Amino acid sequence: MLIMPKLKRDPIHGRWVIIATERGRRPSDFPVEVSRPSGGFCPLCEGNEDKTPPEVLAFRNNGTSPNTPGWSLRVVPNKFPALRIEGDLDRQGEGIYDRMNGIGAHEVVVETPSHDETLATLPAKAVENVLWAYRERILDLVRDRRLRYLLVFKNHGVAAGASLEHSHSQLIALPIIPTRVNEEIEGSRAYFQYKDRCVFCDIIRQEVKERSRVITENPSFVAIAPFAARFPFETWILPKTHHSHFEHMEPFEYQQAAQILSDTLQRINQVLHDPPYNYMLHTSSFSDVEKDYYHWHFEIIPKLTKVAGFEWGSGFYINPTPPEEAADYLRKGK
Repeated sequence: MLIMPKLKRDPIHGRWVIIATERGRRPSDFPVEVSRPSGGFCPLCEGNEDKTPPEVLAFRNNGTSPNTPGWSLRVVPNKFPALRIEGDLDRQGEGIYDRMNGIGAHEVVVETPSHDETLATLPAKAVENVLWAYRERILDLVRDRRLRYLLVFKNHGVAAGASLEHSHSQLIALPIIPTRVNEEIEGSRAYFQYKDRCVFCDIIRQEVKERSRVITENPSFVAIAPFAARFPFETWILPKTHHSHFEHMEPFEYQQAAQILSDTLQRINQVLHDPPYNYMLHTSSFSDVEKDYYHWHFEIIPKLTKVAGFEWGSGFYINPTPPEEAADYLRKGK
């Protein structure tokens, strides 16, 4: 029997994805890459605080001084930042081109003092501390009127772009809203104008009802394999209560978010054997009030396939693992 590939359309961005069902790749079919760099001196380990820039935030034991041992989490400026906090934007036109100074903030969230732990092996309370750190840095940087958006992201493993083995994530605050985020926001706005409903809320309602792409859930959050997943085992974590801003949640919701993020990463770790992955926190821009049409969320993308010429040239993605199958593997994987 001929198995036909499927074209699926993402209702937020309007992008199409090719689900190559005839390839039917299982977790064991993907080559296992070394997920973490190893060896050498680690500047992020406890005891090496003098090897990083001074911390801007830390969760510490009582009585310990800044930039000394005794912490459970530290946030420090990136030693080699993509953007710098000092200076003016100095926006200029150059004929048809536009330019400005590279103003922004680039920080590293050191998630644990232990070199051998990962976010998938840390207890849920430690993961919750990571989420609180994201919130605190957003609330601080939103006061800088030069900045418009903050992207939180994590590169786990060499193939995902990590240059240090020690578990960490990063944040970059920008003077512009990134194109991909803006496309997501505008797609959500268009859906709301047409249907008077949040597209993410509609996705949650349908996925929770149908169950075929639900990976795990708790009272406040659901983790799903998206309908038009771009990559094998791509996973989204969404709050069931509508929030456009990550930093606007109630305290108990951060605990619930940490629980489902921890649970989901453990499943990915177990099923895919500690794969390299990226995750991104997509939230609303700094200047906006709570939006009825946008919904913050995490996107987790294991690095199992490579983006090649067709994808770059067409904007299509080819996914060899149907999201329904990926969700089923991850549901059973813990």
